[in-house]
Amino acid sequence: MTTTQYELQEHPHFLLEKNVDVAMRDGALLKADVFRPKGEGKYPAILNLGPYQKDKLWVTPPSLEETGNEFMNWETVNPEIWIPEGYVSVRVDGRGSGKSQGQCDPWSMAESIDYYDAIEWAAKQPWCNGNVGLLGISYYAINQWFVANHQPPSLKAIIPWEGFADIYRDALYHGGILNVFMTNWFTAHLLHHHLGRASETVTNPWERNVLATWLGNNLDSGALSGAQADWEKIKVPFYSVGNWTGMGLHLRGNTEAYMMSSNPNKKLRMQSGSHVHPFYTADGRADQMRFLDYWLKGIDNGVMQEPPVKLAIRHGGDKVVWRNENEWPIARTQWTKWYLDLQGVNPAAVPLKGDLTQTNPSVEAQCSYAATGMGSMGSTSAASSQVMGGGIKPDMGVSFFTPPMTEDVEITGPLSATLWVSSSSEDMDLFLTIRHFDENGKELLETGQQGTPVPVAKGWLRVSHRELDVEKSLPYRPYHRHQRRLRLTPGEIVQVQVEIWPTSMVFAKGHQLRLDVQPRDGIGSSGYLHYHADYNTGTNTIYTGGKYESFLYLPIIPKV
Repeated sequence: MTTTQYELQEHPHFLLEKNVDVAMRDGALLKADVFRPKGEGKYPAILNLGPYQKDKLWVTPPSLEETGNEFMNWETVNPEIWIPEGYVSVRVDGRGSGKSQGQCDPWSMAESIDYYDAIEWAAKQPWCNGNVGLLGISYYAINQWFVANHQPPSLKAIIPWEGFADIYRDALYHGGILNVFMTNWFTAHLLHHHLGRASETVTNPWERNVLATWLGNNLDSGALSGAQADWEKIKVPFYSVGNWTGMGLHLRGNTEAYMMSSNPNKKLRMQSGSHVHPFYTADGRADQMRFLDYWLKGIDNGVMQEPPVKLAIRHGGDKVVWRNENEWPIARTQWTKWYLDLQGVNPAAVPLKGDLTQTNPSVEAQCSYAATGMGSMGSTSAASSQVMGGGIKPDMGVSFFTPPMTEDVEITGPLSATLWVSSSSEDMDLFLTIRHFDENGKELLETGQQGTPVPVAKGWLRVSHRELDVEKSLPYRPYHRHQRRLRLTPGEIVQVQVEIWPTSMVFAKGHQLRLDVQPRDGIGSSGYLHYHADYNTGTNTIYTGGKYESFLYLPIIPKV
């Protein structure tokens, strides 16, 4: 391997070493920028490794609490704040991205091994005290889980801030249905590296057919295991930070981490709103810095003696009240079934309307709805996604309403739905949305992760993927195997359990909860639409009452 001389820049608050060579075990050299304090001291390092280009300036929105500067980089820490606090920030262009040669293989076993090598490289540098931490948003959160699987000896703490942990269940295939956000994400970064500035320095870096790998592994065959967290192997202290509105990418991974890991040194923070803004607030930064100060600097600041769970309890319309808890799910949860009831449904209504009741109806009932929402261009027959203009059809399917609440009702935690269904086709897709309406019938939406309005919660399932892993499943969080397809015989009635991603919402007295069951994406899905063109013909049917106990399983938190 041949090293090249890096460029050293001096700035008022730090030194910047540009394009430092970081040696991998196979001899490859990745390029990094190192922001470090002036002087000869030794400091803990915060690393980021990924494809977002260390040299690409992030022009921050004016609404960001931290002031933008020439060193801001998408989803990473602000050097002008962190370096004076006694940290080194290392930004590494992952293999085949930015200024690092090779082939990009995002969220792969190969990338996680590169990350391991970068961590151990940093720990041995003269400016490092031997302790390395990971902190970043999204991509720079996701691959923290995967490198932690390998237990690098110098990795002392991680803060995955809104990052999925299972590429199959959290990102690529929601309930077995392809999330086209992922295919669009890949295309965008392929373009950056073939048509953008990165193409001037990196030679043919995105030739590996990652899309073929993703699409070819549409069952959880094990081929994607390099991008799936193994909770028993993640021994490093972690602070998992999720977002209630991230119901299409990151949310599930952050709560699953805290719920499933037996790691004694773990914390959970659940927030709401924009994907990037909370990271750069004084409150968010305080949580980050206190955790890293404890584990990387040895400062006994009491952070691990405090309640481990910090939740933004939502009250509708972006109002939140922060509350600490001692566990997740919350121990005092009253797990409650609200039953679907289709008695008296008007088949001409739009949407079709049923009820949610506290007891299972004694009378069996059923309701059929179209599995298609053909637009004027007929594009849903080709590809029901934004690529082909399929769009969102908010009034498809069947909607179920609670009566107005007689008192404030808080729902905070994981949740699920058990449904009895059939189809005239050999398969069917279920898209579940929980919505919030005030006493005047006005819907209360939240500012979503992508800045667009979103409802309370979402869940998905392709019915042929209904087989459960009985050892991993919980009543409030079914866990699907996704290892074979159980096709339907037209008209065959089957029971399914649908995982609805965790949420928090207080439904005030007089407000109503609405459950939409639809054959395609409903309200609040614009950032995370799905491909499901094969199963958008014919009719689907839901059954309720009697032996067909169809219900929501809700985490109701009693008043203290």
